[in-house]
Amino acid sequence: MNPKGSSSRKKRYIRVVGPRLRVLLFGILALFALLGANSAYLSSITFLEWLSGETYENYFYQLMFLGHLVLGLLIILPVIVFGIFHIKNAWDRPKKRAASVGYALFAISLILLFSGLALMRVEGFEINNPDVRTVMYWAHVITPFMAVWLYILHRLAGPKIKWKAGASWAFAVGAIVVIMVSLHTQDPRKWNVVGPKEGVEYFEPSLARTASGNFIPADTLMMDEYCKECHPDVYEGWFHSVHHFSSFNNEPYFFSISETRRVLLERDGNVQASRFCAGCHDPVPFFSGAFDDPDFDMRNHDTAHAGITCTVCHAITHVNSTRGNADYTIEEPIHYPFAKSGSAVLQFINRQLVKAKPEFHNKTFLKPLHKTAEFCSVCHKVSLPYALNHYKEWMRGQNHYDNYHLSGVSGHGARSFYYPLKAEENCNNCHLPLKPSEEFGADFFDGKEKGLQIHDHLFPSANTAIAHLRNEPDIVTKHEEFRKDSVVIDIFGLREGGVVDGELIAPIRPAVPALQPGKKYLLEVVLRTMKVGHLFSQGTTDSNEIWVDVSMSSGGKTIGRSGGLGAKNEVDPWSHFVNVYMLDKDGNRIDRRNAQDIVTPLYNNQMPPGTGQVVHYLFEVPHEASGPIDVEASLRYRKFDTRYMEYVFPDKPTNDLPISIISSDKVTFPVGNVENTAPPSGKPEWQRWNDYGIGLLLKGNQGSEKGELIQAEAAFRQVEALGQSSGPLNLARVYVKEGRLDEAVEALGRAVEATPPAPPWTVLWFNGIVNKQNGFLDKAIENFRSLIEDRSREQVERGFDFSQDYVALNELGQTLFERSKLERTDETRRNAFLQRAISRFEQTLNFDPENLTAHYSLSLIYSQLGDEKKVAIHRRLHEKYRPDDNARDKAVAAARRRDPAADHAAQAIVIYPLQRPDAPGLNFAVEETSSTEGR
Repeated sequence: MNPKGSSSRKKRYIRVVGPRLRVLLFGILALFALLGANSAYLSSITFLEWLSGETYENYFYQLMFLGHLVLGLLIILPVIVFGIFHIKNAWDRPKKRAASVGYALFAISLILLFSGLALMRVEGFEINNPDVRTVMYWAHVITPFMAVWLYILHRLAGPKIKWKAGASWAFAVGAIVVIMVSLHTQDPRKWNVVGPKEGVEYFEPSLARTASGNFIPADTLMMDEYCKECHPDVYEGWFHSVHHFSSFNNEPYFFSISETRRVLLERDGNVQASRFCAGCHDPVPFFSGAFDDPDFDMRNHDTAHAGITCTVCHAITHVNSTRGNADYTIEEPIHYPFAKSGSAVLQFINRQLVKAKPEFHNKTFLKPLHKTAEFCSVCHKVSLPYALNHYKEWMRGQNHYDNYHLSGVSGHGARSFYYPLKAEENCNNCHLPLKPSEEFGADFFDGKEKGLQIHDHLFPSANTAIAHLRNEPDIVTKHEEFRKDSVVIDIFGLREGGVVDGELIAPIRPAVPALQPGKKYLLEVVLRTMKVGHLFSQGTTDSNEIWVDVSMSSGGKTIGRSGGLGAKNEVDPWSHFVNVYMLDKDGNRIDRRNAQDIVTPLYNNQMPPGTGQVVHYLFEVPHEASGPIDVEASLRYRKFDTRYMEYVFPDKPTNDLPISIISSDKVTFPVGNVENTAPPSGKPEWQRWNDYGIGLLLKGNQGSEKGELIQAEAAFRQVEALGQSSGPLNLARVYVKEGRLDEAVEALGRAVEATPPAPPWTVLWFNGIVNKQNGFLDKAIENFRSLIEDRSREQVERGFDFSQDYVALNELGQTLFERSKLERTDETRRNAFLQRAISRFEQTLNFDPENLTAHYSLSLIYSQLGDEKKVAIHRRLHEKYRPDDNARDKAVAAARRRDPAADHAAQAIVIYPLQRPDAPGLNFAVEETSSTEGR
C-alpha cells in the first residue's frame, strides 16, 4: 500500500491517431488515391510521348492536369495538420523506429507537395530558373515512390495493412489508365504535315493553307494580349516590330495594297489576286475570310491592324516548300482550358495550367521549324504569279533565302570569297538576338554566366521608316545600331588620268599621295558586305534608297559632290545606288510598289554576302588648288525614296524619313609634291586589295562584257604577293572566266600550297570546272561528287555542308549528262549515267523547286530516255520559270531612252562625275568632264 500523498496516477493514454485524426487521415488517403490514379494517367501519357515522339495530349488531358493541380492544392493543408498532430501524439513513444520512419515520411510528403507547388509558378512565387526547376521536377517525380515505401514501413508498426484493398485500387487504376492511353494512341496529334488541298482554293494565289482546309476564327489569331501575360518582354519587342506593323497599320504598305486591290477590282471584278500579299502581310483577315471582301474596311475593320501576330507565326505547323509566297500550313492551335474566358478566376486558372505544365504549350507554339532558315523563306522569298500580273505564270520577286542558302554564311555555298569561323545555321542568330529577361520563357540560351535570356522579337533589321512614322526614335536607333557597319566603305585608291586603265595609286593609307593641280583622277571607292547573310539590300529593293555619298572640299568650298539631296530631300539621280531599278513592260520605273506591273530590272546593284563593289568617281583638281583636299565617302540608307513617299503622303513637302550612315571613310589629300600620311585602315592590306579585286571581278558579270577583269587580276596578284591564298584562288576565278584554263590550274596549285591553304572545297569546285571545260569528265565528276558527299573534320566542326549546294548538284548533273554522250555504243552504261544525272537534278529540286537549270536538264535527259510524259512536265516548268527575254529587251531599251541617269548607271563600267554641273551640294564650277571617259 502506497503511503498517503505518494500514490501515482496512471498517465492518460492518447492514441496516435484519434477519431478526428482518423477522419482526416481517411480524407488524405482518399485524396492521395485520386492523385495516384490521376498521376498514373498523366505519367503514362508523358512516357508514351517520350517513347514514341508523338503528341497525345488533348483537351481531356488538360482537364486531368487541372484536376491534378486542384487535388494537390487541396491536400497540402490536411497533410500538414495531420503530420503536426500525429507527431505531437507520437512524441516520446517507445517505437522509435516507427517514429523515425514517420518523420521521414512527413518530410518526403512535404517535399512532394511543395515541389509541386513550386512547379506551378504561382503568381508572386515563380521559379523560372531552368536548373532549379529541373531539381524540383525530379523531386516531384521521385518522392511519390519514396513516400509509398516509407508509408509501408511506417504502417508495419501499426494496424495491419489492407493489401487486398490496395491491390484492388491499383488494378482498377491500371485498367482505367490502359484504356485511356489506348484511346489516346488512336488519334495522336499530327505535327509538321501539309494541310489538305481541298482548302487551297480559299487562299490562292498565295500558297498558304490551313491544317483543316477551313478558315480560322480571327479572335484565335489575335491573342497577343493573352501572350503578353506570360511573355511581357517578348511582347514588348514584337509590339514595336515591323512584323506587328506589316498590314494596313503600315502607311507605306497601305498605299501599295490599296492600289493593288483597286487595280485588281477594275481588271478582274474582284480582289482575290491580292491574296498574294495577304498570306504574309495580312494573315488575320486573310485566314479568317474577311480579306476577299472588296468592301473590306482597311482602316477600321477589327483585323486590319493585327499585323503578323504571335499566333500567326507560332501556329504554323509545316513549311510546305522553299518556294516562298507564304507556302506554309497553319492550324487553329489547341489552347489550355479557359484561354478565351472573360472571367478573371478562370483566366488565372488557365495561366497556372500553362505555367505548371508548359510542355504542350511549348510544342504547340514553338516547333523545330521555327529554328530554321526555311521557316523564314516562306515570306522572305517571293514570286509573282499570273493571277497578279496577267502577264506571266511566274516571275522572281525578292529573295532573301536562296542567296543566304548558297553563301558561305550558311555553310552551304562552296564558291564564297569569305567564310565565317562557324556557319550561321539560321536567320535567328542575327535577327532574333538574345537579351536579358526574367520572364516565363527565359532560359540559359548563351550559358549560365550570361544569365536568363530571351530572343528579342523586335527583329532588328533595316526598316527605320515605320518606327519613325510612329514617332519612336528609340526604335529607330536600335535598327540603326544593328545595321551599323553591315557594309563598310573604303577610299581605296586613285587612278591617274581619270580612266579605269590609268596607273593605280593604292592602297591609300598609311601613305596618302599628293594630288596635282589640273590633273584628272578616278577615286576608287570599295564597298564590302560584312555582317550580312543575304543580298544587300533586300525586301523592298525597288523603293529602298541606299546610296554612296561623296563630298570633296577644299578651302571652304565643295569642289566635288555625288549623292547630294535636292529641294525635296530627293537623292541626286546620278548617284551610285545599291538597289534594283525595276521596270514595267513599257520601261517605266516601278516607283509605287506596284508589284502587279513588274517585268524586269534595268540594273541590279544588290551585293551578295562577303562580296564587294567598286565605284569609280571622276574629278579634276582645280588649277588654282593649293591647300589640302578633304574627301568624305559614306554609305547612306533611307527606307523609302522620295518618289514613293510622295505617293504615300502627297501633302508632305519633303521626304522626312531618317537617313542613316551605315559606314563612312575620310581622307585628306595634300596638293603639290608632298605626300601625307594617315592612320592605317581598319582592314588588313591584303583584304583591302582582295575586296577591290572582288568588286572588279563581279562587275565582269555584266552582260557579255568582261568588265574590269584585267584590273581584277592585278589586284589579286597583290593579294598573292602579300602571302594570302585568296590571291591565287581568286586569280583562278579570273582565268576561268577568261578561258585561260592552264593558268587557272597553276593558280589553284599555288592556292593549295599557300600557308594557310585556300579552302579545299572551293579549290575542289574550280578543279571540277576546269576539268569539265578541258573535257576530263570523269575527273570532274569525281571532283563534284567529293565536294557534295565528302565532309572533312573541319567542315563538320564549322558546320559546313555542301551537299545542299544545288549549283554544285546541277554542275554534277550536267557533267554526268555530258559523260553519257560518250557511251554511244553501250546503252546500259549511257542510261546509268543518265539516271545518276537525274538523281542529282532531283536533289536540286528538293532545295529549289523552281530551279531553271534542273528542269531544263531533266527535259533533255528524259527525252534521251524516251519518257515523253516527264519531258512535257519539265519543259512546261522550264518555260514557266524562264525569263521573258523579249519583254526584257523592250522594257530596258525604253527605260534607257527615257532616263539618262539610270541608263548611265546600267553600263558595264560606270564612272560617276564628281563635278557634274547642277549636282546638288556642288558650289564650285569647273569645266564639265565627260563621265564616259575610260569606258
